[in-house]
Amino acid sequence: MVGALFLAVGLAAVLGGADLALGVFLALALGLAAGLYLKTEPRVREPAIWERGGGDRRRLLVVANETVTGAALREEILHRGGENAEVLVVTPALNSRLRHWTSDEDRARGEAQARLDASVAALAAAGVDAKGQVGSDDPLQAIEDALRTFRADELIISTHPPGRSNWLEKDLLRVARERYSCPIAHVVVDLAHEQTRSGSAPA
Repeated sequence: MVGALFLAVGLAAVLGGADLALGVFLALALGLAAGLYLKTEPRVREPAIWERGGGDRRRLLVVANETVTGAALREEILHRGGENAEVLVVTPALNSRLRHWTSDEDRARGEAQARLDASVAALAAAGVDAKGQVGSDDPLQAIEDALRTFRADELIISTHPPGRSNWLEKDLLRVARERYSCPIAHVVVDLAHEQTRSGSAPA
């Protein structure tokens, strides 16, 4: 590579004189230096906006839509954080395409809020310090928005089982794990199975 650099400078000197040779040398030298830097410098992620919460309390960010009231999710939150955890539950206000285009989002947000309230109440009954908020209909954007104000130690994403989950079909877990370096847990909640097991309708 160095030999090619001097060859190019020599040709420039023959064809255009010392000024051209100097210009070619500087341009190639800068390009070579930049290439070496990009090759050896590790890729740096965008600075994490979630930083660890610190202290003895684990801070868990939970993202779930229809599965937010599932017993499996509640058990996983207790397992990972215990009663001493600080939990923020985010429920994206998923909307139909028709309602999205007609800006009729009130019903979607109302339904999301009702599920969220039931989930937070169940966690509170189990002794967990939990708060909730309705997020963007895009789950990745909902995560991004939440992490700007809640410095989570861990992210828990809850979905329906494979074959029934739009989030799994859209590869949400892979994208989230590539975007964030904090630990990300996946919880599968089968509401139909839970309903059958309990003998009552899901909340």
